[in-house]
Amino acid sequence: MSPRIAILVAAAVLAWLVGVPLAVGDRPYDIGVLTTASALSVISAGVWLMFYIGRIHIGQGAFALVGQYAAAVAITKLGLSFWIALPLAGLVAALFACAIGFPILRLKGVYFAMVTLSLTEAARLSAQSFESVTGGPRGILNIPLPGAVEVFGLTLVPDFGEVNPHIALFCLATLLAVATFAALYRIVNSRLGWLFRSLQQNEDLASSIGVNVARLRVVAFAIGSFLGGIGGAFFLAVQQSVYPSSFQVQDSIYLMLYCFLGGLGYVFGPLVGTFVLFIAFEFLHGLNEFQPLIYALIMIGLMVWLPNGLLSLRLPGSGPGDGGGRPPWRRWLRRPENRT
Repeated sequence: MSPRIAILVAAAVLAWLVGVPLAVGDRPYDIGVLTTASALSVISAGVWLMFYIGRIHIGQGAFALVGQYAAAVAITKLGLSFWIALPLAGLVAALFACAIGFPILRLKGVYFAMVTLSLTEAARLSAQSFESVTGGPRGILNIPLPGAVEVFGLTLVPDFGEVNPHIALFCLATLLAVATFAALYRIVNSRLGWLFRSLQQNEDLASSIGVNVARLRVVAFAIGSFLGGIGGAFFLAVQQSVYPSSFQVQDSIYLMLYCFLGGLGYVFGPLVGTFVLFIAFEFLHGLNEFQPLIYALIMIGLMVWLPNGLLSLRLPGSGPGDGGGRPPWRRWLRRPENRT
């Protein structure tokens, strides 16, 4: 990324952090929607990374739940600060991924997808069973808001209970999303990213030239799960409680769909897909029983007419390619036999 683009991105983030609270700061529900979308984009980024190595991951909700419980236990039972529990939750989720990663990552395609689909339900049932640690079906309640961070008497982060918590959580979610996608962009454009891409193209060929395929798969799985744990710990601060049903199988499916909608071929696909789809859910909320039908029709239409996600859209004359940079829908209307 060039310095000019980095400056533009930093300016856009600063404008977002300042402009949104000024515009909707007095409407907790609206700012809560944007906060939730930012946090969900962090979790879905881990799903995207698994797609990047050629694995269909439908179990990210399990690692978000593990991170949420890990942070809750660290705060309530160990007396740790939220700011310590936040990265600790990501590490616990990553260690859990390493423990189960070596056996299940040997599977490919739909077999791996089905195993990961069961992880969220397994995590929920485990949280219900270990009542001495997780509180069982009642969960863990009365989690305090994040406290202040002080260094040599200088307050770097205020106590969330002493300021507007909605705006404070919004700023934290935005910074987490920025850090996540900056790191993801750096990974993809590094040597590690090229090795990950080789797994997506042909694992056997990558192994034949000396790539440790098994280790790389686990590394990608651990990084993605770390992001899930971080997102889960953030939701602990938002909800101030955790239950076995905080993340369900349906949530894991949504996290995968966010990546599809934004575009699997783009680093920022999960970010765009999460904001568009989650905010669309809020608009469709009033339709009650018709919401799943409308959502399904939208998704089918996107898969048929926009298979590469929203980020594959181009304005007329915005870039090179088939049709002289024309928008994709103009080229889709052409018959296959007429394409050059």
